Amino acid sequence: MTENARPYLYRTERFTAFVDAVVAIAMTLLILPLLEAVSDMAAGNRSTAEFFTEHSGQLLSFALSFLLIAVFWMGHHSQYRDVERITPALLWINVGWMATIVWLPVPTAMLGQLDSDPLQAVVYIGTLIGTQVTTLGGWLYLLRHPQLTTASASVLRAGIVGDLAAIILFAIALVIAALAAPNGYAALLLLLLNGPLARLLNRRARGHRTDVEPPARE
Repeated sequence: MTENARPYLYRTERFTAFVDAVVAIAMTLLILPLLEAVSDMAAGNRSTAEFFTEHSGQLLSFALSFLLIAVFWMGHHSQYRDVERITPALLWINVGWMATIVWLPVPTAMLGQLDSDPLQAVVYIGTLIGTQVTTLGGWLYLLRHPQLTTASASVLRAGIVGDLAAIILFAIALVIAALAAPNGYAALLLLLLNGPLARLLNRRARGHRTDVEPPARE
């Protein structure tokens, strides 16, 4: 194949730097509503204690989203640590991932400032599901194009199973949060079960592969 016929590949260094910058900006944007709240409280000669009392919801939503973005970034770093080249298709999958990260400060502000309702839960947790789905898309693409990474097929499959487990738990949390508004966001604690559920799905997947494998010839 000639040089001109090869698909264009992006260097991982610029790709990861771009992703890191987007994540850093998104995490910074989470704090802006709180900075505005401090200014409003100062203009009204309000106390520090009143700030923490009246804006406890914003503080909790900030902490939750900051933690989730950090976890998503760590997972993304682990996913692309062994990737050596980025194709246009893989780049667009990550553009989708970054879009959900950049959008998350908006539902975070809704969560902290608006009255809770089922649609709010759909927007907030739905964004988290979108992040996880695009992550899953990256794992599936890498599994189909193993020449792009030095990670083994077992590592790629483990990533797929882990994301499937997270999507299932996020979906359950969304249903609970929508039905139990305004106190349903505690359902996100279900994500603590991601490890056990991923191990269960992984065992079932290994059992299925064993069942479908043809018997060895004698």
